Amino acid sequence: MPTENQHPAAKAEKATKPAKVILTGYISMAGKLVLPAKTVAHIGVDLDQASFKVGMDEGKRKAKSLYLVPHSTEEKTFTFEKAVKSYTLALPYILKKSRVDFVLTKYDFMIRLFEYENTTAFELKVTPEAAAVKVPYTSKPRGRKPR
Repeated sequence: MPTENQHPAAKAEKATKPAKVILTGYISMAGKLVLPAKTVAHIGVDLDQASFKVGMDEGKRKAKSLYLVPHSTEEKTFTFEKAVKSYTLALPYILKKSRVDFVLTKYDFMIRLFEYENTTAFELKVTPEAAAVKVPYTSKPRGRKPR
């Protein structure tokens, strides 16, 4: 057959979408915001040089979101410190004041980037980490049989 001797038609290649990365971090038991190196790589801000102002929603008793806005002056700003595999920002007093009990409960946060006064700012949505449900032991009981 003549169709068997022809080259197969080239298939149209689909354009692949870039993978959407969820930017996350957590609050340590010492009251530090911890951003893993994987998250810092996708943020696009040099945390070694940047200083930030920290804020939260006005009129709220408990912080649902924290806002980090880059600021050029050194007055009343916070800077990230480089750790081994992450960057940390110590905020224990602000977290206690905004009723985030980081000592008893582990908190995670998701980072959302937004534009604020021609700079890239961060919104950190703070949520308590869900406790892992312990599965009951269903295997054979060990030891001697009760009488």
